[in-house]
Amino acid sequence: MDATQAELLALADQVLVKNYRSQQIVLDRGQGCELWDADGKRYLDMTAGIAVCGLGHCHPGFTARVTEQLGKLVHVSNLYLNRQQILAAQAIIERSFAKRVFFCNSGAEANEAALKIARRYQAIVAGAPERTTVVSTLGSFHGRTIASVSITGEPKYHEGFGPLFGPVNLIPYGDLEAATRALESRTACCMIIEPIQAEGGIVVPPPGYLAGLRQLCSDTGTVLIFDEVQTGIGRTGKMFGHQHDNVFPDIMTLAKGLAGGIPIGAVACTEQTAQGLALQAGGPVPHGSTFGGNPLACAAALAMLDIIDKDRLLDRVTESGNYLGGKLAELVAELPGRVVDARGRGLLRGIAIAGSPLEVITKCRERGVLLSIAGSKVVRFAPPYIVERHDLDEAVSVLRGVLVDAMPA
Repeated sequence: MDATQAELLALADQVLVKNYRSQQIVLDRGQGCELWDADGKRYLDMTAGIAVCGLGHCHPGFTARVTEQLGKLVHVSNLYLNRQQILAAQAIIERSFAKRVFFCNSGAEANEAALKIARRYQAIVAGAPERTTVVSTLGSFHGRTIASVSITGEPKYHEGFGPLFGPVNLIPYGDLEAATRALESRTACCMIIEPIQAEGGIVVPPPGYLAGLRQLCSDTGTVLIFDEVQTGIGRTGKMFGHQHDNVFPDIMTLAKGLAGGIPIGAVACTEQTAQGLALQAGGPVPHGSTFGGNPLACAAALAMLDIIDKDRLLDRVTESGNYLGGKLAELVAELPGRVVDARGRGLLRGIAIAGSPLEVITKCRERGVLLSIAGSKVVRFAPPYIVERHDLDEAVSVLRGVLVDAMPA
């Protein structure tokens, strides 16, 4: 259909469920860190599909690998094994603490699977079926399914969907004393935590927090889950966000950046906690996913991981992230009263502002830069790992102009 952007927007209004507050452009093609809408207007992409497209758009090596797999095999289901599934699991294990991997299709599904593993591990392996409570944190985001939204610490995501999954105990993020109180009764099956609260506003935990949680969970027999859906696969400058603290969970969930834009989710776990999904003699399959581990998505994941290593993109994320962090800190110093602070790690960065983030990102989009919102007050940067300094300079310059114009001192 060769239609104008206006015609496509009108059609979208007729055919799509109106659950998104989508910005009113129709993106049509991309290359590197740039996107073009249906009318040919160019945008600088500082969102990367919400921290997904780490290689940018139409990366030639990635595209070639995915195209090659399309010509071989796309789907067979988990009635059978496939080469790409096995190799992708091996690649994750080689780069992490994990010994076993389960594949699914999204971050929410990965978190759902992690909760099932934790509960079934306590019931079947640890012999403590009474341990059913999930401890999560205020301000967290873990997905949109009924269980993953129930453990999300933002009431706005709960409205109209009750009764929710439970029991869930939501405690303050970064508060070890609160975690101690939540776990000391040994009624929790697991604690799930983001190494950086991304959707909650790019909140970096205080030093020692993750290590303290690791010790608490070990002492109380609680399964520790790190939700690395947004922080994993290089986004923070290390392969996984928890590696900055040299702390390792029992279970880690992955999605977003794992396959460069092809839908995938993964649960990576220790040998011990993997027993939570082990088959029991004569019993049913405890968990599954029709599309999980399909050859196309797993080939994309392998390509992504290979290119990160080959092109030394973790170093590049660190360098570019430090540069961007410095530029955002300059905005804080230059625009007091408009910009509250700069925060983040690697290429997951943000500035908290005094005004409306929605107004700011809308005006940035009108000027050709795509940004997103994290939490209620933070303008988020999550650009592709291949971003150049001149791209970051352009984006920060546009943002500065919008802050000056939209938020008079």
